[in-house]
Amino acid sequence: MATVYSPPRIPVLNSLSSLSSSSRSSFCLFASTTRVKMANQASPNPAPKLPPLPENRIVLGCGAAVVDILAAVAAYPKPDDKIRSTSLKIQGGGNTGNALTCAARLGLNARVISKVADDAQGRGILEELEADGVDTSFLVVSKEGNSPFTYVIVDNQMKTRTCIHTPGFPPMVPGDLSKSSLSSAVDGVTLVYFDVRLHETALVVAQEAYRRNVPILIDAERKREGLDDLLNFADYVVCSAKFPQASQQIEWTEAPSVPSALVSMLLRLPNIKFVIVTLGEDGCVMLQRSVAECDQSEEISVDGLLETLKQSKDTDTTIPTCISSGVTKLRANGTGTVSGRLFIGTAEKIPPSELVDTTGAGDAFIGAVLYALCAGMSPEKMLPFAAQVAAASCRALGARTGLPYRTDPRLAPFF
Repeated sequence: MATVYSPPRIPVLNSLSSLSSSSRSSFCLFASTTRVKMANQASPNPAPKLPPLPENRIVLGCGAAVVDILAAVAAYPKPDDKIRSTSLKIQGGGNTGNALTCAARLGLNARVISKVADDAQGRGILEELEADGVDTSFLVVSKEGNSPFTYVIVDNQMKTRTCIHTPGFPPMVPGDLSKSSLSSAVDGVTLVYFDVRLHETALVVAQEAYRRNVPILIDAERKREGLDDLLNFADYVVCSAKFPQASQQIEWTEAPSVPSALVSMLLRLPNIKFVIVTLGEDGCVMLQRSVAECDQSEEISVDGLLETLKQSKDTDTTIPTCISSGVTKLRANGTGTVSGRLFIGTAEKIPPSELVDTTGAGDAFIGAVLYALCAGMSPEKMLPFAAQVAAASCRALGARTGLPYRTDPRLAPFF
């Protein structure tokens, strides 16, 4: 069982009176992140001995890097209510920013392609990414406009979060990234990740990565402009529960169930090696394509196989686990058949008293998958590892506060 780790308490600054008004504004914006970093550096326990980092560990991410303004409330407000927050945090966010921060803390060399403005928020986004070891050399800074930001309402009662996003301006376009910068960004990269924001630029980066045979992972959180084009280049896809099944909303697979939708995706996208659907507290389901043809002549219903695997789950175990099938011919009624393996990854059972905020949990999961792919982890190891990292992120307010470092004792069983 993983060791329970409690981060040290972070002191609260009581006065900013000694700072100038401009410095005070900048300090307030990212003070919480600085304090978190200092607290992690002051760990009283010696770091456990770890195996070497993956030899090929450079990853490139293209997508959103924003400021998150998080307000936790006792309960979500009703229309026209006036309520007070129970806590407030301002820190960097955005799917790509979060996933790359996670990957960097785990030991990867992360590069980011994104765009911010030359304002206090934009400078804060850059500084925070750099403090976590993310290479911002390819992040475009506009002299004018505004950096993107998101208001996040965290409901302490229902354990949900609501995001209200304001895009940055001017938006990123392919011309913002010169050919030499694009070439340098992809040089030496092991894996490229897209969250499907900045889709026009993302497509140019994907084409360059594809030309160089660099594997691509797509975060298909939901239907976005440019997603279909990017999926044609994908080797790996991680979906939210909202994609790809809800055909009445997004007109994608028209599948009646999650496992049938996964079969449909592998049939429609022949380059994809695996698809994962994350299901929150219910864990995840993964379908991996088999390279070799299955010797078994009988086809098995993918929905029936999923139910069989569910019966093998140990309901008494609180730590993440993985249950898998052998290589099988999997049939989705009305869709077709693929040869592959089906996996169920369980989530950690977090005690209600420890569950603080699920903001960015999916990004943490993806950051861990990026590491697992670079490290050559098997799916049986990768899925519990990613679930453990995501669970750690849910124990603190904000997407990045709870992201674990490679030395975190909870991750020791995976290294």
